[in-house]
Amino acid sequence: MDVAYISAVSALAGSVVGGLTSGLTTCLSQRAQARAGQLALHFSRREELFKEFIVAASKAYGEALVSNEPQLQEIIALYAMVSRMRVLCRPQTVARADQIMLTTIGKYFEPNRTIRELPELTKNGVEMDPLKEFTEAAREELEAFLGPSAAPRGVTRM
Repeated sequence: MDVAYISAVSALAGSVVGGLTSGLTTCLSQRAQARAGQLALHFSRREELFKEFIVAASKAYGEALVSNEPQLQEIIALYAMVSRMRVLCRPQTVARADQIMLTTIGKYFEPNRTIRELPELTKNGVEMDPLKEFTEAAREELEAFLGPSAAPRGVTRM
């Protein structure tokens, strides 16, 4: 075999290996970027859903404290958010959201509260912060979703 052929074959083999390596690296890099984008989208969906639920549940609970007439549109909107959580979230978070729903509906059937009773409500704490367990479960879920090294302990984006 001639030395020129060996040099030519070596050059071709090197080009092929280099091209395959470059192509494989690009493919893996794009796949990792797509995965990161997908995770960011799922995270933001959960975060937005939690935010919407907290606002709507707070409003419905406040209304239930001062009224005996359930606002069906608000209750149905909360049920819809809980159903979305069933698709996206952990069972513990959904259980806490269900608990808020039951508490809110139950408040409509209790005697109405007045602004003068506010100090009494704040002393026992539970009636003024029915979302506490849900928000803690939501924070834990978001932290678990991001992973332990993604954010400093106790810091969330919400």
